[in-house]
Amino acid sequence: MSEDILAKIVRMRREDIERLGLNFGIDIPEKRQVGHTEFLGNAGAILEVKRASPSKGDIAPDLDPVGLATTYAEAHAQAVSVLTEGNFFKGSLRDLIAVADLMERRRQQGLHACAVLRKDFLLFEDEIDIAYRCGADAVLLIARILDDDQLVKMAKRAQSFDMQAFVEVREVDDLRKLKVVTEALGESAAKTIVAGVNSRDLATFHTDPLVPASVRSKLPAKAVFESGILCPADATYARNLGFTGILVGEAVAKNPPLAKEVVGAFESGSENARGKFWKKFAERKAAKKAGPLVKICGITRDEDGKLAAELGADMLGFVFSTTKRLTTEEFVRSFAEKIRVCHPERSANGVEGSPLLVGVITDPESVEGKTAIKLAKEGVLDAVQLHGVDPKNADFAYYCAARVGEESDFDKVTALRKNGEPRILLDAKVEGIPGGTGKTIPENLLREKAGELPLWLAGGITPENVGAIVEKFRPELVDVSSGVEDASGIKNSEKLKALFAALS
Repeated sequence: MSEDILAKIVRMRREDIERLGLNFGIDIPEKRQVGHTEFLGNAGAILEVKRASPSKGDIAPDLDPVGLATTYAEAHAQAVSVLTEGNFFKGSLRDLIAVADLMERRRQQGLHACAVLRKDFLLFEDEIDIAYRCGADAVLLIARILDDDQLVKMAKRAQSFDMQAFVEVREVDDLRKLKVVTEALGESAAKTIVAGVNSRDLATFHTDPLVPASVRSKLPAKAVFESGILCPADATYARNLGFTGILVGEAVAKNPPLAKEVVGAFESGSENARGKFWKKFAERKAAKKAGPLVKICGITRDEDGKLAAELGADMLGFVFSTTKRLTTEEFVRSFAEKIRVCHPERSANGVEGSPLLVGVITDPESVEGKTAIKLAKEGVLDAVQLHGVDPKNADFAYYCAARVGEESDFDKVTALRKNGEPRILLDAKVEGIPGGTGKTIPENLLREKAGELPLWLAGGITPENVGAIVEKFRPELVDVSSGVEDASGIKNSEKLKALFAALS
């Protein structure tokens, strides 16, 4: 098996330490010469001094760490993260010393001073001492590369210097390690430990904004959404999930003026229903044993929705648009109450709880659209599917769906992704029909234009073709409506059973 990126970084770092020592041949202060600012004492943004990365190569090779950190401080970032790894990120302990000195001068001048984080792939307790002497207020400890004992020892060493240990987690075993170190520190953990969850897999450097959502409820109060924040809308999404902080690297290192917008977006946001929906969805995804999540759309009868839930549907859709599948407020209220009370604790797909309930709208200003939005705001619906609708200024839980039939349609998809949407449902485009067309998206378009985010697919999916679609595209979610119907809004029980059998 080839060496992954994280393993290579750690191996080369160990080799450098053996050759140069823990200070990497750099002269560092014999003792700390600067004051201290609590890391993430208040909710806010952590912005990064970052020249390069393994995935992007050079990001800002001519970066001036003091100038950039000044921009961050003036944008009122809560902390500055200084990368000190040299091989892949082109950082240095010199950068850490320089930024810490800058913050000390700002403190003395009565200006806003950020806490300083040493971000590196730290392996030894003595590296905490070096970080302290260089002026760091906190150190990154990556759970994935440290065993239990070493993680605890390093966190305790940080505590001895009144520094915060920023413990990064991502995988199931990382969460176990976080619990171990928290228990080892006891009551002092609340002050010493800040948890971070990285949306980027350090083995492959692929990012997924749903990973932080899936574990937010398992983290302590102070928790940071790391990586993948490219615009203010991404910062708002992280705040919606209930994170205390965000760590932003590439976007602001390449474009420093963006710092103020990102900081402002995060600080003006709040934990809300949109974040609650994405956490619920992400938790379902994480708990799924195999295969894609399934949404059955166009539910108009109790028996259809109940059977879909029993078979393992993860989402049920109710159409609030003037089509033959149009539902009513009364039906949805009644069904929601029944399904949430009567649904078994664990459904056929191994996921706890009743399916997520979604109202599908094509016009938010229509009577039907307003009804769905009202039901979402009341919590009767978990979210609204904005089908071909701009999500601008939406103050309710939602996700977006885009109709695609030709290459230019993906411009809208790209725009939505750039606007911080963690997932977009792709539906087959047929002129004059908003959905439930029975048509599939051309395969060549999906292969060429779908991008890196996991696919949510709708359009023409049936019990007969779902297996092939899953095999070809590995979608995260399939959305089925007409493919399991006898008539619009009337589901066929045998077709529903056949669909789930094909996915089992």
